[in-house]
Amino acid sequence: MPPFATALIAEDEPLLRQALIHELARAWPALQIVAAVGDGPTAVDKALIHQPQILFLDIRMPGLSGLDVAAELSDRWPADAPFPLLVFVTAHDEYAPQAFDAAALDYLLKPVQPQRLARTVARLQARLAETPAEHPHQATEALMAQLRQALQAPAGPMPPADPLKVIQASVGSALHLVPIEDVVVLEAADKYVRVITAEREYLIRTPLKELLPRLPADDFWQIHRGTVVRAQQIRQVSRDESGRLHVHLRQSAQAWPVSRLYAFRFKAM
Repeated sequence: MPPFATALIAEDEPLLRQALIHELARAWPALQIVAAVGDGPTAVDKALIHQPQILFLDIRMPGLSGLDVAAELSDRWPADAPFPLLVFVTAHDEYAPQAFDAAALDYLLKPVQPQRLARTVARLQARLAETPAEHPHQATEALMAQLRQALQAPAGPMPPADPLKVIQASVGSALHLVPIEDVVVLEAADKYVRVITAEREYLIRTPLKELLPRLPADDFWQIHRGTVVRAQQIRQVSRDESGRLHVHLRQSAQAWPVSRLYAFRFKAM
């Protein structure tokens, strides 16, 4: 059993947050809670500052959901540091707990029951004890694979999405029809998505998450939580001094960062 570990709790309901802190103190006295926050953006900031070994993340929080927090941290976590173990906390079973009940992830249903928390604690302790210090990246890759699975899992039954052939983009009073084969990059930008072609770019309001299931997976690769590129447009992939990967496209002068969540596409790097 690890004698000492650090954790961050992100739960927007103060009473439930205090209850989880209290139950963790009973189940794992050696666990140090480095921060307990009530919203997603603060969870990201505090996690980057303290770099805890474990994150307890409420699925539904103001600003960013627990999954969004994990994805945001995967983009910004130091490349040379092992990513924290994740425990998702939810009051709703529509988030398919089986997607979290995997080797690298765990979940807790609210209100948290001491018996269930004890099993989670035992699992986390075993995970921390089993991870060889000299091979932290293997554990990180396993966790990234499980996080991708959780992010892609629908909240409920979804009808098959029709393949996207044309993107409709309004420019002034005109409606432009952009063939999907002309698209080079799709990038989330605030409330819009940038649709970039070799000639110009457009802004649309359809969220990237809604576009993704309708894109041909072999043609479009997600390389970042907010960026999808056409695979055939990739000219090269470079690694900077900090170890981060960047994609260089044939028809774009911009270098597009690759998050660690999607670095698996370029294992040879």
